[in-house]
Amino acid sequence: MDRDELATVLRTARLRIRPEDVGLPHGVRRRVPGLRREEVAQLAGVSVDYVVRLEQGRGPHPSESVLSALARALRLDDAERDTLFLLAGTAPPHPGRITSVVRPGVQRVLDRVADVPALVLDAKGDVIAWTPAAAALLGDFSAWPPGERNIVWQRFLGTGNRVSLTQEESELTEVQSVSSLRAAKARYPDDPGLRRLIGRLRHASPRFEALWAEGRSARWRSHRKTIVHPELGSLTLDCDSLLVPEVDQSVVVYTAAPGSPEASALSLLSVLGTQLISTRH
Repeated sequence: MDRDELATVLRTARLRIRPEDVGLPHGVRRRVPGLRREEVAQLAGVSVDYVVRLEQGRGPHPSESVLSALARALRLDDAERDTLFLLAGTAPPHPGRITSVVRPGVQRVLDRVADVPALVLDAKGDVIAWTPAAAALLGDFSAWPPGERNIVWQRFLGTGNRVSLTQEESELTEVQSVSSLRAAKARYPDDPGLRRLIGRLRHASPRFEALWAEGRSARWRSHRKTIVHPELGSLTLDCDSLLVPEVDQSVVVYTAAPGSPEASALSLLSVLGTQLISTRH
């Protein structure tokens, strides 16, 4: 483990990212050009003290899951992520593992459509990137611990979200959620994060376990969703899932027909942003 070089890489990566690049409000009285250590800690799901110690070259040996979380939080590309792992004395993720790093081209698309609610999911349903408008519409994803920043986890074990479903829609969504994880398991049988997620869900959710026993397998599909927003009320939006095949990730985009009340609400949402609208689920 090269602690000094690891510290340099982490500090440099943190300072080159703007808060708005990762769906956080810019705020006031900002004395650093990039992210604060507190913001990196929040995005990666680790303590601020942990980030401080790593940046000062005196931290503990980071686990593979922590390194992956830091790579996502700092928007490292594949080569930079591999360097981070090697500096920490850990072998980089190898083929056959789920990729949770957003491709630079996909991130540039998100940057260009920051006023559109959009998020990126990896193959197991982890939310790995989002636009400020997505946080304003759906809630503050950075508030979820990394192990629970997953749409299937939130469906079965979360504390509630803004998606409003009828009983029939809820049942269909639950089936689709479980089926998507089974399909991912077939593609990535050796991925430790996926195995851990499925194990936790099967242990903690009787409903998930019952559906898992049915053995159904399918990918996510595009559909319409009704979002109950605390300030804007009920919004029925088109929810389209666009596949990035090279990394087996999906870009989920929420839109509304031009001229509709929902389109006006989304425009208002983009103006108000995350600072004036409650972003908690």
